Amino acid sequence: MVFHDRKSQSLINEEKMVKTKIRNYVIDNFLFGSENGLEDQTSFLDEGIIDSTGVLELVSFLEDKFSIHILDHELIPENLDSIENISNYLKRKCVV
Repeated sequence: MVFHDRKSQSLINEEKMVKTKIRNYVIDNFLFGSENGLEDQTSFLDEGIIDSTGVLELVSFLEDKFSIHILDHELIPENLDSIENISNYLKRKCVV
């Protein structure tokens, strides 16, 4: 039981680190260093944070930072439109 708790805590910490990396990238590259109320669930597209060119920049960052390849059919809002969506997508890609 203790092992399971440690493993669960490790996964939670890793997910937090992933979200922090994504958040910092978005703040630095799209919000000019100001968090502006960015939450994990904030839609990048609906809030005008990232446009179509920004999505390509974000994809490049994710591929480089997490050593993944994002396929064309994966370029959908359900995967890339918020910090939460990206984190969940990366979990499905087995990065987190």
